[in-house]
Amino acid sequence: MRALLATLVAGTLTAGMANTATAAPLPAANPRNASAASVATRAPDTRDIKERLLSIPGMSLIEEKPVSGYRYFVLAYRQPVDHRHPSRGSFTQRLTVLHKDTSRPTVMYTSGYNVSTSASRSEPTRLVDGNQVSVEYRYFTPSRPRPADWSKLDIWQAASDQHRIYRALKKVYGQNWLATGGSKGGMTATYYERFYPRDMDGVVAYVAPNDVDNDEDSAYDRFFERVGTKECRDALDAVQREALVRREPLEKKYAEQAKSEGWSFGTVGTLDKAYEAVVLDLVWGFWQYSGEADCEEVPDARTVSDDDLYAYVDAISGWSFYTDQGLEPYTPYYYQAGTQLGAPTLSVPHLKGLTRYGYQPPRHFVPRAIPMRFDRRAIPDVDHWVRTHARHMLFVYGENDPWGAERFRVGQGSRDAYVLTAPGANHGANIAGLVPAERALATARVLDWAGVDAGTQAAAPLARLDKAPAEEPRLRP
Repeated sequence: MRALLATLVAGTLTAGMANTATAAPLPAANPRNASAASVATRAPDTRDIKERLLSIPGMSLIEEKPVSGYRYFVLAYRQPVDHRHPSRGSFTQRLTVLHKDTSRPTVMYTSGYNVSTSASRSEPTRLVDGNQVSVEYRYFTPSRPRPADWSKLDIWQAASDQHRIYRALKKVYGQNWLATGGSKGGMTATYYERFYPRDMDGVVAYVAPNDVDNDEDSAYDRFFERVGTKECRDALDAVQREALVRREPLEKKYAEQAKSEGWSFGTVGTLDKAYEAVVLDLVWGFWQYSGEADCEEVPDARTVSDDDLYAYVDAISGWSFYTDQGLEPYTPYYYQAGTQLGAPTLSVPHLKGLTRYGYQPPRHFVPRAIPMRFDRRAIPDVDHWVRTHARHMLFVYGENDPWGAERFRVGQGSRDAYVLTAPGANHGANIAGLVPAERALATARVLDWAGVDAGTQAAAPLARLDKAPAEEPRLRP
């Protein structure tokens, strides 16, 4: 269940490391904010916000939902399958708009997966007290062309989706815009900025992996050698090993559950391959979503019963994930991991002689009918651009999140760009979890990029909405 991203000192995050921030020089003012001034001179549009949104060519309403203090719309927008050749077919992309006021800034959010149709606000949206446009990533259902030409699922095409949505909605929401997302969503926000650097006034990318060299994964090995305490690492390794030592009785339980649940294994190949893949995800999954406080819950590999061992692996990794039914919703993710994004492979000397397949590449998790070929140029291009051209970008990582072992960095060519690390945080790292000085810096930059005066009452963050975003799949960025 190991996915491409996760959310971690100039390259690898290690346990016990002091909180580290790297930043490009801070400008005296936000030059991008000038865009809002020109819009402010236009005559105000007094139509109802629903009418304004639905007057956009290609936009249609799926439903409006009641949300206290907001208007909330689930929408569909007609997009070209291929932005280089718009006349060669289209598809409907799902998005949501959480409307506060056209006088407020707007945040474009994506998880990099499906869009949730329950109203929620990202951290930047709360900080700037703004509107939020949430976009479903292309090829995640229902935002998938029929039939699907998988060659058109790449980071440029997805960035172009966001660009068209921004251009359409900028006529309604004329104030400053920010892009944000976590994990694969943080990658998505970064790629959008790389290809369309003039659209957004700022970017906040959370726990965004950056696999520049898909064949070199030693940063992850170093991370797992240092994260947490030795006692916790040893206990997790022992449980993982024990699950492979007891493969035969535990696979019987797996087969029984698969029969009961109606699970099949056509994509990965066999139940045995799926079993090993789930077990290999155990240590990664623990650190991605748990923490040192959870180490006491790790069972003793020497005395744990088969039932308890099976249940613990299920709680951390999930036995259902590598079934056909578990993999199918994430086919677009694995396709991208195997064609552009890359995927980590770990060294597991403590499992010597017990593994049969090792870490299987993304190709094994995508139906064979879908052709795949890896593009080694895509991510190095983005990495170089961030180091040399990043402007108004904030990257936030968690100290104990394995996905941050290979992270984005800013360089001499970037300006007003930062990489900050939340101490002790996992894949859920955010600005609120930073040390006070860095939290103040990050908040001030986000407000400035959004064109919000930090001294005004309107800048005060509101309470969270009742509905939280749906949790991303475990072990995926």
